[in-house]
Amino acid sequence: MDRTLIDRYEADGELPAKAIAGLTRDELLAHPISGTWSVQEVVMHLMDSDLVGTDRIKRVIAEPGSTLLAYDENKWVKHLGYDHADAKTACEVFRLNRKMTAAILRRLPDETFRQSGNHTERGVESLEMLVRDYIEHVQHHLKFVREKRFKLGKPMA
Repeated sequence: MDRTLIDRYEADGELPAKAIAGLTRDELLAHPISGTWSVQEVVMHLMDSDLVGTDRIKRVIAEPGSTLLAYDENKWVKHLGYDHADAKTACEVFRLNRKMTAAILRRLPDETFRQSGNHTERGVESLEMLVRDYIEHVQHHLKFVREKRFKLGKPMA
């Protein structure tokens, strides 16, 4: 197991807050690219997804072979009132969740990262795969935030 992944996982906890820095509430809620989520919706999705991811990570650690439930991210955006949430609070929850989960991961022996669970859509996923996937997930969505900010005339620093 490449332990630098844990450092990256934790460090990326800062990224959502950096992604919304300097944006007004109206800019957070804007849809500068038609048919896509707002920056606010992306940030809320990242927080929710990471909380689901932490549940999956903990299940694989404590209960290898557990079922890892899929969810419909678009239904969460539609039904959970993302537009009414506080994006800064969501960023702080994301950061703290990453910090606490990284502390758990650092205490584990390497062999634990080979333990797995069964994702209801993707099949068998090891702990190491989950950590890698959640690192990639943030990067995937931040490229869309960069595009939205550019369209709003507020490129990321």
